[in-house]
Amino acid sequence: MSWWVLLLLGWGLAATLQLALYGVQVRTGSATIVDAGWSASLAGIAILYAIFGGGEPAHRVLVAIMATVAFGRLTIHVLRRVPGEEDRRYRELRARWRARGGEQLRFFVLFQAQALIAALLSLPFLAAVYNPHEGIETLEWIGLGVWLAGVLCEVHADRRLERFRRDPSNRGAVIETGLWRYSRHPNYFGQWLTWCGYALVGLAAPWGWVGLLSPALMLCLILFVTGVPPLERQLLDSRGEAYRRYQRRTSMFVPLPPR
Repeated sequence: MSWWVLLLLGWGLAATLQLALYGVQVRTGSATIVDAGWSASLAGIAILYAIFGGGEPAHRVLVAIMATVAFGRLTIHVLRRVPGEEDRRYRELRARWRARGGEQLRFFVLFQAQALIAALLSLPFLAAVYNPHEGIETLEWIGLGVWLAGVLCEVHADRRLERFRRDPSNRGAVIETGLWRYSRHPNYFGQWLTWCGYALVGLAAPWGWVGLLSPALMLCLILFVTGVPPLERQLLDSRGEAYRRYQRRTSMFVPLPPR
């Protein structure tokens, strides 16, 4: 099966899943589930590529395991939030789009845009599953190490944040323990690091350089679009001066010693 056919199949898988979840959004009035659909579609795409890719089995199995572990965990993490109140980002979009008209059409485009982004981000998976070299190569081991560091960073940050939120005495406060002392968004940094790991694994394959698009695209999304900007606005609204002080002394993204 050619690269292009498999890429289109992966996109179709993501689009179908997001179409089903869009129907859930229409019924429940909550779009939070789109995030779970994004991570679940990436795990599904990686497995699809591993099954039908034309490379050596070791590379295909490696990609499938890495993506299933990381995106399976992220999907479960997001699904825990789905039964609660809709994520503030989507509440704000809903209010804005309802006022302008065409609310559901805009949400349909949002869900399908997530499917397209998932397909674009899957390029390192696609490169890796066509790697014809026998056995795991040095660059892939390095990529696996970078990926593992990212997963551990993301898990640590998420668990610290969950524990902080569960404590009623922290209501209105700003978390500054663990990695949150060194970065205002260590979970996003960990997620981006995993994409660097995927790119390195894909880079070991012929034409693997196309997978470098993924960490670049993910970094742009995190820093300028759907990640940091709306979350910073939300935290400034809810935490006020406490969060401004935290901003002044803490690195935005890369963990660094506090100022």
